[in-house]
Amino acid sequence: MNATKKKTTAPLDATEILNTALQMADEQNNWYDFSLADLAHRCDMPINEIRHLYADSNAIANAWFQQALEQMLSPGTENVSELPEKTRLEYFIWRWFEALSPYHRVTTQMLGFKLHLPHIHHWLPMVFDLSRLVQLWRDAAGLRAGGRRRQIEEIALTAIFLATLRSWCRDESPQQAEAHSKLLGMLEKADRQTQFWFSD
Repeated sequence: MNATKKKTTAPLDATEILNTALQMADEQNNWYDFSLADLAHRCDMPINEIRHLYADSNAIANAWFQQALEQMLSPGTENVSELPEKTRLEYFIWRWFEALSPYHRVTTQMLGFKLHLPHIHHWLPMVFDLSRLVQLWRDAAGLRAGGRRRQIEEIALTAIFLATLRSWCRDESPQQAEAHSKLLGMLEKADRQTQFWFSD
């Protein structure tokens, strides 16, 4: 007598769970009430297994932003190092925004959730994450100055990034073209007005 074998499905990995969470949030259009229990049900996994990978919805958001950072820094155009500095700056940071664009609405809600006043405990990690992102952006674009010039570059790039992010979150145009145009304009303005920037 042949025993009937029950077909089993391998549990989802962290990336698959992240993708499922993003799809769910997009369907619900409500990151603020995202539930790990609902995610576990959708993934057909015990919630404890989900929790070992993502302790809460903020951990899922962090993984999403980390994925964007990896895409920003992944190998791209071979001759990018030969482009002007302002063009390299635009190239790398816009790759970060492009990585988030498929879930633009959800990403905007994630940021709003992190900045919500009762979630003040998220603010300090966000400051460090922002600083790290700007430093990696600067390094990837090949800005190698030190001292006072580096400090000024980091302050200016932080301001440009935050202004672009604010515009991007509000931008409902295809591929957030309006925010992209604003980024290009700010980089062009910095190129014209700051002599010690983007000089050979």
